[in-house]
Amino acid sequence: MLTSQMIKDRAKELGIDDIGIGNIERFDNAPPLMSVKNYFPGAKSVIAIVMRIPRGTYRGIEEGTHWHNYTFYAYNKLNTLIRPRLTYELCRFIEDFGWEAVPHYPGVPERNPVRDAVAPGKLPPDIYTSVRLIAAGTGVGEIGHSKVFLNKKFGPRLRLGLIFTDAELEPDPILDTGTICTHCGACVRECPGNAIPPVKDEENRVVIDYGEKQVYYSNVHMGRCTLTHHGFNNEISPFLKKAFPNMAFDVRNSQMSEEEAYRLCYPMAQAQWYVTHSENNNKSVIEYYDYVLKHVGYFAVCGAKGCIRACMNSLEKSNRIENKFHNDFYRKKPWKLENQPEKIEKGINPFRNKWLDKHYPGVRKNEE
Repeated sequence: MLTSQMIKDRAKELGIDDIGIGNIERFDNAPPLMSVKNYFPGAKSVIAIVMRIPRGTYRGIEEGTHWHNYTFYAYNKLNTLIRPRLTYELCRFIEDFGWEAVPHYPGVPERNPVRDAVAPGKLPPDIYTSVRLIAAGTGVGEIGHSKVFLNKKFGPRLRLGLIFTDAELEPDPILDTGTICTHCGACVRECPGNAIPPVKDEENRVVIDYGEKQVYYSNVHMGRCTLTHHGFNNEISPFLKKAFPNMAFDVRNSQMSEEEAYRLCYPMAQAQWYVTHSENNNKSVIEYYDYVLKHVGYFAVCGAKGCIRACMNSLEKSNRIENKFHNDFYRKKPWKLENQPEKIEKGINPFRNKWLDKHYPGVRKNEE
């Protein structure tokens, strides 16, 4: 006989940091294209696993000196290698008892392209559940005001995985909104993209009904969030400043959707242009973005300044989470770049002009 406690014990042995279990009835109100039942009709229980993000992965971005670690460890490898391996091992354990275990890749349901159904009466593929909404229904944490998932042990420093099984397991209680999140507003104040509505803005709340309990979180402007996260916000990206020194894109007031933001960020990160007499000897428009995408497979430039770093600092200081440290995370005032041209450059090609002025002073005499 397989029990919830046996699964939790095995998860701990594997090195999984935390785990929650919910019954399938909690997700009866899920939209059809996000429904576990449409993914696995025989599902009786849902398991959410938590893997911590090491606090130290934020250090380089916090200091403004190093960006690779956060992208590599907190995103790419944690999401695509470390957590999936442990999810796989826990699925093996469940299936050794004769119960089917379906590992679920935590994609973004709303971004998934719609395709024609494979047969009449079928839903269009692909079915993607919302990993945060499902995880909140297992009691392993709550969705905080900023839409970031919070756990009692690690606060916002985590990545989530899901397993669906036809084993009927004892569920954990769902956490009330505000169990972990204090609604202090630190995330709102520190978000460089102005993506998170004020705490008292009740009109911008999303309410989720699990049947036995309702929870809520803020309706975050995901277009602004995506633009900032992927480095198209001058306040947090020295790389964008270098590539476009005269651009002052106002992300804080942008009405771009999340999909539009992705369509801008990813193609531009890989964009090529001919060398225009600059110090950059390759054809990348934004050299660092292209470099980190090729070497790491992802690029996270903001480093979750408001939704994770400010939240983490607040929860640690208020003793709301269990994973404690000897030293405060914030050791000085966070850095921020100005969202305006540092110097208005004249002429058709400022990159050319700067290069010539450095290497051949006076050669541009009478050009302007």
